[in-house]
Formats: sequence, C-alpha cells, structure tokens
Amino acid sequence: MADLQDEPHTVGAAGGDLGDLGDLSDLGDLDDLDVLARPRGAAGEPEELAEPVAGSLERARELLAAHPIADGLSGLARTLRDTPSHDIEQGERTLETDVPRLRNGGVGAQFWSLHAPPELTGDRALTATMEQLDLVRSVVAGCSESLRLALSADDLADARNCGRIAVLLGPVAGPALGDSLSTLRAYHALGVRSLTLAGTRWTQRTGLTSFGHEVVREMNRLGVVVDLSGCTPETMLRALMVARAPVVISHHPERVPDDVLRQLRANSGLCMVPCTAGSLRETADHLEHVRDAAGPESVALTGAYDTGAPHAPDLADVSCFPRLIAELLDRDWPEPDIEALTWGNVYRVVRDADFVARAMQSRRPASTTRVTPLDT
Repeated sequence: MADLQDEPHTVGAAGGDLGDLGDLSDLGDLDDLDVLARPRGAAGEPEELAEPVAGSLERARELLAAHPIADGLSGLARTLRDTPSHDIEQGERTLETDVPRLRNGGVGAQFWSLHAPPELTGDRALTATMEQLDLVRSVVAGCSESLRLALSADDLADARNCGRIAVLLGPVAGPALGDSLSTLRAYHALGVRSLTLAGTRWTQRTGLTSFGHEVVREMNRLGVVVDLSGCTPETMLRALMVARAPVVISHHPERVPDDVLRQLRANSGLCMVPCTAGSLRETADHLEHVRDAAGPESVALTGAYDTGAPHAPDLADVSCFPRLIAELLDRDWPEPDIEALTWGNVYRVVRDADFVARAMQSRRPASTTRVTPLDT
C-alpha cells in the first residue's frame, strides 16, 4: 500500500475521569515533572503566550488539512465515563475535546486511552478496562458522521479519505492483562491496538523478565503496539532489543534519555512529545530535542487532553494544535518533517505493526507461556 504521506487528502470541513496523567500506569503526579515546569516572571506571573506569525498559522492549517494530527493519547474515554451527560458531536465545553475542536485543531486520528485507575487490580482492572472499551465503541457509533473506529493502517487511511476522525483503542494498562497472554489476545480481538508495559511485575527496574519478553513477542505477533511509557530506561532498552515491530513512548512522565532515543531511531519507533509543558515554546523545544536525538522519523505528538494534566494556556485544548505547528514553521522546520510529525510517523508505525504481525503469524503460533516465580 502506498505511503499516505505522498497522497494529499482532507480531514473534513473545519468546524467551530482519566484523573491526572499519573493514573496512567503509576506514572506519578504530573505536577512533579520537569516537562511541566511553568516559567514565571519576577512577579510570579505566567510567561506571555507565544504569538505565531499570522501567515505561519494560515500555512499550518493548510498543512494540517493534508497531513492531520495523529494524537498519541487522549483521556476522553475515562472522562466521558465520569461525565453524566455530554455532546461531543456538537460541542462540549466541559471537556478539552469535542468534534468541532478536533476539526479546528486539524486532528485526523487519536489513541483513546483505556487505562483503569491504578488502585484497581486483577478482575476489577479488567472490568474497568472493558467498560471503557464498551463506552468508546458506543460513543464512536453515536458519532458516525464524525468518528470512525480504526483497527489497522487501512482503516486510518479510509477514515482520513472519508473526512472522519479515526479512533484507535488503547493503550490498555499492562496490569489489566492479569499476567495472561490469553487476555491480551481477547483485547486484540475486541480492537485494542496499544498496550503499556509499565506497572507490571514482569517489567522491573532493571529490565524485562522472561515473561515480559514473551509479552512483547506476542504483542508483535498480534499487531498490538508496544507502549513503553512509564518504564525505566533499562526496561525501555531491553524491550527495544526484543521488539520486532516499532514501539512508541506515548506519555512518559519525564524526558526520555538520549541513549533510548537513539535506540528508538534504530527500531523506527516513536517518542510522542506531550503538549503539557509550561508554554508552547517549551513544547517546541522538546520536539526539537527529540528530532535531533532520534531523527524526524521518530517524533510525534501527544495532546494528553482530558487526562487531568495541566496544559499551557496556548495549548489549552485540541483546537490549539495549529498554533504549535505555526511555531515550528517559524523555527524553519521543513514541511516534510512536519508532515512526518503530524501524521506520517504514526501511520507508518501502525502500518509496520500490521506488516510484522502478518509475517509472524505465518510462522509463530499463539504463545501459551505463563508467569513463573522467576517473574516476580
């Protein structure tokens, strides 16, 4: 299938509780993260908002019409579960995401997190995850003129060609597997396409256990994207050695070490930079650092909207993505790098995960490996 980076399409006409992000796989309180430090003036006031050049903003919107944002993580599923009533199709200002603002923001796809609250374990975590999965399917079905569930790279392309916003199921939190590869296969059958490894007894500070290795291999066999958010650098490096398909780091609570970024480049994986820094300029600085260390083919964006994470005023909701792209244009980012950042890299990772899965399924049966005492 041809790479969609070479095919101009439109994402549609412009239109007008996940709790805090620490709930995602025990990643800690975002208020403590260096990436969220807000610059202050002498009087303790926030830094003035960045104002992109007007021409750059118009150019950014034109770029996003052809190469929309593929957002690495949204907390909308959990937030909607805790919101008594909502209308995301027409607009819902109690949230940071709704369809009109997705279109205004040039968003063409989102991963909707299915993370259960970290205090839930075992069957309770599984139940909470399934409830969120069921809710997402219901929401997407109720917004069929705007949203479309995507289970593959082809689905991403179809949604984009039809002017729909693609919704991908995941990531699921590793603890919700219950240490069962059968549960992983059941999640995949229900449409889950991403899972974070952190927070499990088979992802230890010093790396992955033997069962952890098998989880990565089985995810590759199924076409479920490995998400290393919240893992230690040692675990990230070990998973990158084992993985046959590109991995992602969608919502890590601190800056990813450069040695991991270099290995991510060799894996053709992605570091997704969150829009949760103190200012638009800080987010752009972070993007440039990842691009320099890992290459333009290994950087993407995570809005982290509706997760409870704080956002800079100029990146307050999903409609603000064009401001960030305008800032990158003002910094002389080449258009091919921006096209890769917004859509091309995420699309490639999903496509490659599909390709690796088909190849592995022809020669590798479903794993029946179980957790052993050595994995605790």
